[in-house]
Amino acid sequence: MNKYKCLAVSTALLCANSTAFAAHHEGPGNKGVAEGWFEASCGDLAGFIEYVDTHMADDGVFSPDRYVGLGFTVDNDEGEDFATIMSVTAGTPAASVLKAGDQFVSVNGMASTYENRDKTTFRGKPGEPVKAVIVRDGKEMSVEVNRGIIAAKNEKSTVLKNLGMANADDWGTGECRVLEVVAEGDVVYMATEYSDTETETGYPYTSRQVNRMKFNADGKIVEATAIGEDRFVLEQLGYTISR
Repeated sequence: MNKYKCLAVSTALLCANSTAFAAHHEGPGNKGVAEGWFEASCGDLAGFIEYVDTHMADDGVFSPDRYVGLGFTVDNDEGEDFATIMSVTAGTPAASVLKAGDQFVSVNGMASTYENRDKTTFRGKPGEPVKAVIVRDGKEMSVEVNRGIIAAKNEKSTVLKNLGMANADDWGTGECRVLEVVAEGDVVYMATEYSDTETETGYPYTSRQVNRMKFNADGKIVEATAIGEDRFVLEQLGYTISR
């Protein structure tokens, strides 16, 4: 499935208080930076990485959607079995058990194959255990991790690292649209929409997202939060969600 990029690691938003405006009144302003962030996320991957690096403060943080799970990102390229962990989020259930580079052999008894990639049960009720077999440093081992509520706050370095591991060829070719932008002091709120088509099935989907972005006096992004429609996207693609 094409990554609906506006959820991947992105967020965008608006206007300045008088102090911030005085600091960068000749530039695009907070609204321009925010809208530019969203537009860049819908362009090529390299351009978005450059935009984030330029406009996010060194001490800035990004908070994506919360979810119930383990707290890692996985790479399962087309045709590849043994999904590989790309990164593990600090402070999550996975952090004390799993490491980047670990490869899943099976999850709760189901083989980790490309064909089964949508059937693995990493997500579910908080506190429930996930039993898996992994390969680490060439050795097979069994692990168990209890699901938890993941509310990550990614530092700028983590955002750039995650973007750097994304596939530029699979960054998506969908349509992006800003629905509304509202400013309140040094905080910008933006509602956006992203539409695309799942590559394998040809099913179209549309996802809306609400973003909140806070700027410092230099017009740099210090806090960014995104709330999206992950479940609605899955339902549009024909997935069912059950206990």
